[in-house]
Amino acid sequence: MVSLFGRGFESLQLHSIIYYKKSLSFSGFFLFTQKKRNMITAKDIIEAMRGMENEKQREILQRFFKTGKGEYGEGDSFLGLKVPQTRLVVKEARLSMTLSEIEKLLYSEWHEVRLCGFLLLVEEMKAALPKRNGTGQPDRRKEIADFYLLHARQANNWDLVDLSCSYIIGTFLLHPLPDGTMPDRNILDTLSASSNLWEQRISIVSTAALIREGQFGDTLRIAKKLLHHPHDLIHKATGWMLREVGKRNIEVLRGFLSEHHETMPRTTLRYAIEKMEPEERRMWMTNTPHSKNNKFFS
Repeated sequence: MVSLFGRGFESLQLHSIIYYKKSLSFSGFFLFTQKKRNMITAKDIIEAMRGMENEKQREILQRFFKTGKGEYGEGDSFLGLKVPQTRLVVKEARLSMTLSEIEKLLYSEWHEVRLCGFLLLVEEMKAALPKRNGTGQPDRRKEIADFYLLHARQANNWDLVDLSCSYIIGTFLLHPLPDGTMPDRNILDTLSASSNLWEQRISIVSTAALIREGQFGDTLRIAKKLLHHPHDLIHKATGWMLREVGKRNIEVLRGFLSEHHETMPRTTLRYAIEKMEPEERRMWMTNTPHSKNNKFFS
């Protein structure tokens, strides 16, 4: 499974695997049982995905992704597909569609079709990465990153953000531009200052790619900017990224918490300390990290 995803995503993925294994006979499995399809247009993709519609699953997903009036996913429409089913389509269509066709997917009314479009962009970015000692395709990487940023607001739920941004924007920031210079990481600051919830989430979750490379500064900088954001989805994403930092360097996480634990949202704090030992978690939750008997700081 893909690592570095929050608890909501992990729960959905686990359910997806169970559902996927139990449903090999339903119509959506035709991608493996019929002759390989030639999917090069958005219309081809949508037809394939419409063929896998599931009304019962649609109802479950609409509740899970908070599509009711006043909720963060208000008005979103679902076909009733699970992530492994969408990935089957991506596997068939990867690297065969133009950006103009992918754009049509990103503006679909259907949540799963938009997800398919973003996952196709992930595949495009992977194909443009350096192989061995080469430089890969820096022009293509920039084109994909710019395209993603242009249409980022179409990633209008947390799964669309979390399954795409670190593998597109985060990956882009790790590799040279066509002129040999490194991309400006102020992209993340611009996103964090956006008025759009999903662009703000992109700003912090994109740093997952940097964390995987042992680079924590951008995560800490953006986390500080978002620390007092009003929305729970940002609290969770920020705490999740801080937790990932701590899994690689606990002292860096402790240093950040020592400065901010008293004022940060409790959800962010709980997510950030989730992998700590119970005694240390209690210490942070009870605001006692500076006690005389604290054994966690040298």
